[in-house]
Amino acid sequence: MADVAHDLADKLATQKLVVLDGGLATELERRGFHLRDHLWSASVLAARPDVVRDVHLAYLRAGVDVITTAAYQASVPGFVAAGHPRAAAEALYRSSVRVAFEAQQAWCQERGMLPEDRAAPLVAMSVGSYGAYLADGSEYRGLYGAPAAQVRAFHEERLALAVDELRQWTARPLIAFETVPSLAEAELLCELLAAYPDAQGWISFSCGSDRTTAEGQPLTECARSLGACEQLAAVGVNCTSPDDVAALVKALASGDKPVIAYPNGGGLYDAARKVWVGDAAGVASEVAIASWVRSGARGLGGCCRTTPEWVARLVALRDASA
Repeated sequence: MADVAHDLADKLATQKLVVLDGGLATELERRGFHLRDHLWSASVLAARPDVVRDVHLAYLRAGVDVITTAAYQASVPGFVAAGHPRAAAEALYRSSVRVAFEAQQAWCQERGMLPEDRAAPLVAMSVGSYGAYLADGSEYRGLYGAPAAQVRAFHEERLALAVDELRQWTARPLIAFETVPSLAEAELLCELLAAYPDAQGWISFSCGSDRTTAEGQPLTECARSLGACEQLAAVGVNCTSPDDVAALVKALASGDKPVIAYPNGGGLYDAARKVWVGDAAGVASEVAIASWVRSGARGLGGCCRTTPEWVARLVALRDASA
């Protein structure tokens, strides 16, 4: 079991920069997998968990401080819809945690380190927004049109299962609530997280501009509201254009929480075809990355269309500033 002091808040407090991993699906696609599926990266968990483990290891070997599980679009209802019996669906959801911790343990063994050591990398359970479960691009626009009670019940069930499995591996469950398009859903997630006082998390928003969430709430308002959530180690943005990161980080840095950002590599997501289109050359330069840090970013990583090679540049920046 990991020591309770070995958590994200500790890393953010003691390191000048915390490095998150990059695109999981991007790496799986580079290895020949076709992910035009409502389960996205999680679709590989059933057939080739060893490849998912290898991708986690690739990011760990690049030097990241945190890896996230292959569970962004995963859920028990999602696996059931894909044809798995409920018991098997629950096992698959839990397996995303096991595979990530196996990668962490393998990396630690390679370096003669214990997983509970303070310097060891962390594993965060990726929990996408309700829109990610819908798999129709809703996480980039919000306004689901679903009853609030339905959204709550979905998150409540999934979070309970996630925390239960994480507790088998660590004393400090870490949840990454990702691509959240609205302040209302973020506040709901904070409320549900409070039922697990041993857990810690971060919330990262999808954004509609360089100042607002996808639904249009000002990020400065989000920063103020989420500042009251004690279990949030950080707030941030993800899968946004690299061009907007500096302004987004600056807006969130107006609050009390450390800010993280992990943009995509450029282009637009075509939800109908489930593919990224456009030039991926938007992956940021060292000059741009340095501007994110100056704007207040305490943690940086990559999202869709980023790779271990790109994330390694963040590691170099972290190590140079140590």
